[in-house]
Amino acid sequence: MSFVLELVIAFALVISGVFGFVGSFGLVKLSTTVQRLHAPTKATTLGVGGVLIASMIYFYATNGRLSVHELLITLFLLLTAPITANFIAKVYMVSHLRPSDLPDTGNDHGWAPYEDPF
Repeated sequence: MSFVLELVIAFALVISGVFGFVGSFGLVKLSTTVQRLHAPTKATTLGVGGVLIASMIYFYATNGRLSVHELLITLFLLLTAPITANFIAKVYMVSHLRPSDLPDTGNDHGWAPYEDPF
């Protein structure tokens, strides 16, 4: 493997480690649930993405073919992280806010967590 590929792989791993550290630090140091929600979801996605990119480059350089596993993991992560963050935010809204605390939605429907499903 060439020095340039090793340098690119190391750079991707260092960047992903920095993002992982920032996300973990934000989770520990931020005070409210909504603040804690933002830091790890963004940073973890970028951190894991950097590790997956480094893995894809490494296995392409050593085996000569692209690994589909990393692409599937990236797709799964990009699909599930925002959905999980949305669910956590809705639970926070229901447990900490009253419907009167929220602004008007501007249409016939209110905020989704407070709507009666029946």
